[in-house]
Amino acid sequence: MAEKFDVLIVGAGLSGIGAACHLKRECPNKSFVILEGRDAMGGTWDLFRYPGIRSDSDMFTLGYNFKPWTNPKSIADGPSIRAYIHEAAREYDVNRHIRYGHKVLKAAWSTPKATWTVEATNKAGEAVTIEANFVISCTGYYNYEAGYTPDFKGRERFKGQIIHPQLWPENLDYSNKKVVIIGSGATAVTLLPSMTDKAAHVTMLQRSPSYVISVPQEDIISNQLRKFLPEKIVYHMARVRNVGLSFGLYRYSRAKPAVMRRFLLSQVRRQLGQDFDMSHFSPQYNPWDERLCAVPDGDLFKALRSGKGSVVTDHIDTFTEDGILLKSGKTLEADIIITATGLDIKLLGGVQLEKDGQAFDVTQKMIYKGAMLEDLPNAAMVFGYTNSSWTLKADIISEYVCQVLKHMDKTGKKYCVAVNSDVSVEKTPFLDMHSGYIQRAVGKIPRQGSKSPWRVNQNYPLDLALSKIRKLNDGVIKFA
Repeated sequence: MAEKFDVLIVGAGLSGIGAACHLKRECPNKSFVILEGRDAMGGTWDLFRYPGIRSDSDMFTLGYNFKPWTNPKSIADGPSIRAYIHEAAREYDVNRHIRYGHKVLKAAWSTPKATWTVEATNKAGEAVTIEANFVISCTGYYNYEAGYTPDFKGRERFKGQIIHPQLWPENLDYSNKKVVIIGSGATAVTLLPSMTDKAAHVTMLQRSPSYVISVPQEDIISNQLRKFLPEKIVYHMARVRNVGLSFGLYRYSRAKPAVMRRFLLSQVRRQLGQDFDMSHFSPQYNPWDERLCAVPDGDLFKALRSGKGSVVTDHIDTFTEDGILLKSGKTLEADIIITATGLDIKLLGGVQLEKDGQAFDVTQKMIYKGAMLEDLPNAAMVFGYTNSSWTLKADIISEYVCQVLKHMDKTGKKYCVAVNSDVSVEKTPFLDMHSGYIQRAVGKIPRQGSKSPWRVNQNYPLDLALSKIRKLNDGVIKFA
């Protein structure tokens, strides 16, 4: 006999624990279970263990709206974020609802039963079946088993170690080693300054530059206010301020890309000096066509100024026995090569979906209110912002799900489904970004619509306002 729950949450990372806490706060009578494929809580913040792993958003906005971030560092390291997630789980008694080592393989919806039947395997490889009225996918957006690595010519010839940051070896000794990091994104700009403490030299090899901005690691204003004001007030003041700053930066970047480009390049030049070759930090695209890389207190630039780190912009010709031969003819010697080349997009954790006995193709469907898939009953997907902190959107989605659950209880309905009857709505890409990992995933992810409520807003103030004022029963979502 299958166990039965009101709600099943897939994933015990930042989003999954947040969703569970929201259920505890707003729907305390709902039974729920969390199925986590790995053996630990924390998701991204438990999986990635490379040197310097940290948030690229401030924790006043990456933190939950119901739980203040009290650490003095607003740009936090991975272990601190992991501890924050564990603390939230303890405070809301979520731990007892988690089943580790449970990998979800299939989820099938039955309209006559108004029930999801979820099939998983446990640690022992045994089949587990659970029924639930509502399913929330909190699996993030990438493949946890492996990252993306291009097919590098001559890879088998290299005598040293080749490491992807997603699969970082425990206790890796890189003392006095020559390290080459392939990539120019957030992981690469984090690794370079973090490894110069022991490595002989660290080189960041990039095909093309990214925009990099220096941000304070500590929020001086909040740290001072903590001496006089309650923690919750300080947290929400910082949250409002930082949301405004990040949203303003994004909007101004889109409206005045040339001006923002000059600003971003000028702050890099101030850090590195007039003699530095700025071609390494001068992208061909406009700001926020790809996500900005934030470096706390300019640590990347300090490492470059010290001479222990360097940046090379070139294309790889082939790996050699001792390093990498570039298209320019230059050779980079290496003992360790780190392929910080991105993620492999894998939405919904790769779960096979069925609806009333038929396979359900998410790539042909739109996202309703950024939360529910078109034509798929009683299911929500947590997918955060790409231009701001992930959790800002995750909180809104979790609160929306709680509203839906309470409405169904109040009206005696068993399920809800978003149905598009507006023929003028055009399907457009889910994410309007040019990043490589996004472009590689176009055929794997759902779509968004050309108008509300099918448009995915990358706009927290707007989403927050809409969540407060728009009607739950808007004629698009059907309750039955």
